[in-house]
Amino acid sequence: MGAGMGLPGSNDGEARFSAYVEGLTSVIGHADRAKPLRDYCLGLMMPCERKSVEPMAAITAPERTAAQHQSLLHFIGEGRWSDEKVLAKVRELVLPELKRHGPIEVWIIDDTSFPKKGQHSVGVARQYCGELGKQDNCQVAVTLSIANHDASLPVAYRLYLPKEWASDRKRRRKVGVPDEISFKTKPEIALAQIRWACEAGLPRGAVLMDAGYGVDTDLRTSITALGLSYVAGIQSHTTVWAPGTGPRPPKKWSGHGRPPKLLRRDDKHKPASVKELALALPKRAWRTITWREATGEKLSSRFARVRVRVAHRDYWLADSRLEEWLLIEWPDGEKEPIKYWLSTLPEDVAFRQLVNITKLRWRIERDYQELKQEVGLGHFEGRGWRGFHHHATLCIATYGFLISERETISPSTDRATRVFPQFALREGYQPRGSAVATRTPRSELDCNNATEIGCRSRHDAIALPMLRGSEQISKFVTQ
Repeated sequence: MGAGMGLPGSNDGEARFSAYVEGLTSVIGHADRAKPLRDYCLGLMMPCERKSVEPMAAITAPERTAAQHQSLLHFIGEGRWSDEKVLAKVRELVLPELKRHGPIEVWIIDDTSFPKKGQHSVGVARQYCGELGKQDNCQVAVTLSIANHDASLPVAYRLYLPKEWASDRKRRRKVGVPDEISFKTKPEIALAQIRWACEAGLPRGAVLMDAGYGVDTDLRTSITALGLSYVAGIQSHTTVWAPGTGPRPPKKWSGHGRPPKLLRRDDKHKPASVKELALALPKRAWRTITWREATGEKLSSRFARVRVRVAHRDYWLADSRLEEWLLIEWPDGEKEPIKYWLSTLPEDVAFRQLVNITKLRWRIERDYQELKQEVGLGHFEGRGWRGFHHHATLCIATYGFLISERETISPSTDRATRVFPQFALREGYQPRGSAVATRTPRSELDCNNATEIGCRSRHDAIALPMLRGSEQISKFVTQ
């Protein structure tokens, strides 16, 4: 591991892991929390199929699984330790190693969703689920990550509490939602996280967000007020004033009553949608630009950029908004542009640099896929507020260790078991509720035996080994 973490310099991954966990233990409170902390993080690293408490108990204490199950369950679901202090320690330990590969370039706003059954898990509701790409029953957490081209690290993570949960005292009390938590929209949660990051003195970068957040004018305005630049995804119907156009000034004062202050529009002074503007651009406005994807691959597409002023409800303003960049992506072969962004990066920013920073938002898509698939971010099976956030905090802590170890240890199945050879599920172990554990003696009558009807076995699933070389990581569609 890099010198930034101050851990042993040998090739002993277990020793480095122990030193890392010891650093986390220093902020977690009681000494009796040290062992469950280490075991929980270790369980998240191990190659078991599901990183919920029961299989992690079996892999970390095979001779006393029941007692270990209760210990980890209490530690994660009821332990009164601070998520904020642990995440601060993770930043202290991991940030120097992250910056060794380059300065922090961006802050990334995003949310991540977890499909759920039932209605009792905290925050679960029928809402848009990004993992499924549709409205469904799920939980959604809003996150803020800091990133460079090498890696990203989540620094803030909070469950979105829908209105029906926020206003229901009985449900709140049952799952332990703190009294100070009130309803906030996702952009409001994101803005609170950004303000906190500014106050905490985190290394600054441009704020990246997709259209789910970028369409929020108040959020963009507030980010600017904090002295940060942004690259914000927007929708094709967003209206702007093209170069050389703008609203009419306020009416001249007649000398009676209050002087008019508001901007005006008429048939000759109307804003255009960004799609209309894009389709009207001359051919010479478009350039093919290549950028490097988070996986290390080089990708290219056609882009145009134009200086514009956002028109959203500016008839309630006394002055036009400041100019900013409108970036448009229109790949060859597409009938129309596919992506639009607004950006307050400097007017003299190079075209290629603007595209490069914009596309860095895809870093978070890949890293959250790894957090879910390799570290078990979505595997928490409890219902409470505290447990939901404790599990996420330790997933982030474990992920922080792994990205710091990228040059030394890969959490693929064979590597992880080589570093921790004493930890392995006993042969034939199956967690409660698994399909194998509940199979009938006569396989031809087994309703859980999905492989019998031609479905691919879980053991044959395509692996996405975290932190391996870029050539082994799946290629993703561009942002």
